[in-house]
Amino acid sequence: MQLHLTGHHVDITDPLRNYVNEKIERLERHFDNVIDVHVILEVEKLRHTAEGNLLLSGTRIHAEAVEDDMYAAIDALIDKLDRQVVKHKEKVTDHHRSEGSIKTQAE
Repeated sequence: MQLHLTGHHVDITDPLRNYVNEKIERLERHFDNVIDVHVILEVEKLRHTAEGNLLLSGTRIHAEAVEDDMYAAIDALIDKLDRQVVKHKEKVTDHHRSEGSIKTQAE
């Protein structure tokens, strides 16, 4: 998995980079087919925005979170991405039973 971290009007410090890396690892626990992650952190006056794009095998997932604190925005972003990744994983997983368990019309 590749992680790209970009900052608009904010310097990406080592503690901020480490915090994002720790949170992104949570996504890998639920779905290990994450190919690429691009996180954009932006500050406009008192609005701290965290935006994320995930490239999974077969699809792209996008989420955005706006908070008063950058760390809170990152937490909200990861929560949104996590829900979407779990939903995607459920779609990909086959929940149907095998054909042998289906009752036939003759019975």
